[in-house]
Amino acid sequence: MKSMTEFFAHKLIKGNTAKAALVADGKTPEEIEAGLGEAFKLEGDKLKFFVNAMQVAEDNAEKLGRVLVFKFEEGESIPPKAVAVDEYHYVPEFQKAPLKAVTEKPKKTDNKKDNKKKGPKPSPWGISPEEAAAKKAGKKPT
Repeated sequence: MKSMTEFFAHKLIKGNTAKAALVADGKTPEEIEAGLGEAFKLEGDKLKFFVNAMQVAEDNAEKLGRVLVFKFEEGESIPPKAVAVDEYHYVPEFQKAPLKAVTEKPKKTDNKKDNKKKGPKPSPWGISPEEAAAKKAGKKPT
């Protein structure tokens, strides 16, 4: 398998819109391809890949992310949605639906721990010199 190129859905949609405008103007298929080449600055094989990828995008418009162009060797497995044009395969790749947000369960509080912590909160700056002296003496600070 050899990857040739890829085209994202937004570019292919713009290409189909431009193609529809050229068809409405009554252009021939050769003029349409030349017009697309000028509009998207593509030429040669890349233009041929783009025109074929536009057709694949039109057939698989819903949730399309991009179209990949591959050249598969003999005996390699080809994806089921791949469309073969000449010796190349155009594989549509779809966007996946976003996963559901995981909600965190509220944490259970342990009542035994809560019962221990009664009384005034200690100072955030540590204990005062008076509290340190009372602690050394084995008395409870007031």
